Amino acid sequence: MNASLLNQSILMVVLAFTFVSAKSQVDIITINGVINPVSQEFIENAIEEAEEDSATCLVIQMDTPGGLMESMHMIVKDIMASAVPVVVYVSPSGSRAASAGVFITYAAHVAAMAPGTNIGAASPVTMGGAGADSSNQTMMKKVTNDAVALIRSVAEKRGRNADWAEEAVREAVSITETEALELGVIDFIAPTIDSLLSLIDGRKVETATSIYVLKTKTAKRKHIEMSWRYKILDVISNPNIAYYLLLIGIWGIFFELYNPGVIFPGVIGGICFILGLYALQTLPVNYAGLLLMILAIILFLLEIKIPSYGVLSIGGVVSMILGSLMLFESPLPFLRVSWKVILVATGATAAFFIFAVGMGIRAQRRKPSIGREALAGSIGKAIENFKSGEGRVLVQGEIWQAQSSDKIKEGDSVKVIQKEGYKIKVEKL
Repeated sequence: MNASLLNQSILMVVLAFTFVSAKSQVDIITINGVINPVSQEFIENAIEEAEEDSATCLVIQMDTPGGLMESMHMIVKDIMASAVPVVVYVSPSGSRAASAGVFITYAAHVAAMAPGTNIGAASPVTMGGAGADSSNQTMMKKVTNDAVALIRSVAEKRGRNADWAEEAVREAVSITETEALELGVIDFIAPTIDSLLSLIDGRKVETATSIYVLKTKTAKRKHIEMSWRYKILDVISNPNIAYYLLLIGIWGIFFELYNPGVIFPGVIGGICFILGLYALQTLPVNYAGLLLMILAIILFLLEIKIPSYGVLSIGGVVSMILGSLMLFESPLPFLRVSWKVILVATGATAAFFIFAVGMGIRAQRRKPSIGREALAGSIGKAIENFKSGEGRVLVQGEIWQAQSSDKIKEGDSVKVIQKEGYKIKVEKL
């Protein structure tokens, strides 16, 4: 009887353990945009959080045009070393896994795509574009061969089509989700997250530490959202936003230097300039472009002080446009400042410094028209004969005690030379 009770207890414990195991967890994150240091750090932290949660897998729902190779390398390393299975899901319809996205998809333990998506065009590009000279061609060949070696190694590790992967890198080919499934590039086509989790349920995958059997069909889901910090950093990593932050920062700092004590432009300018400098760390920046932009602003300021008849302004506009074009060294459109933004910013900068700052500086230099500071140079009239070089004069409707080395009689016109305390010095006209 006791043995029977013991067996029943053991059975209940096993059933309870099975029930708890069935209630596994799937962590889900979304990557929508350029692969950069921000998205790399977000994925790295998500993998660590999934390991802490003892999640059955981490699903990366991805739509990317590509991004920086260094960030892509770090993401591939994180996925390959992950103790938790990583599932890359190119979704929703209309999404793509281009360039760096191909490498990330290949590195995943399970790869899937939604209907109406595509993958490919993984050819690396050198910063600034490859020219026709032999040194650029040699460098491009090295970069391409390195990328081919990486993706073939990852493909062989995951049992995916290595030949197509090499073609995607060398020839920049791109295919649909149906072709990707037929060629062995991905494992599943799934229209939704629900269908994906049903399809991969029971699949055996090998991670860096062990072999897992995915239990995803009835697993609870935990959506890991980007924190406000990641969201802000991701927004300012946009080349157009970074470009505007730098300009506003430079505007504010220069305005504060020419108008000390205004405070507000200096504070805003300092904050924007620091944020712009951070954004430069996440983008392929060319500091020669940044120096040309600063030179443009110096030329605009000199135009205010030196009568160059527009030559300095023209030089500032040319320097600003060239610096803006050179600022981010990438042939990829999503890593460059758009022409529209450059033209608007250049026009606004020229107007700001030539008109706004210029008017402020001229206002500071303008002779006061009212008050005691305006007395110098004013014309008045003596209201009495001067005795011993002193007498009273009427200037701007006020009677002043005046001193003069000239012989001045009542009714003579006088000109104020300067003011000293409560007296003024005058000369006879």
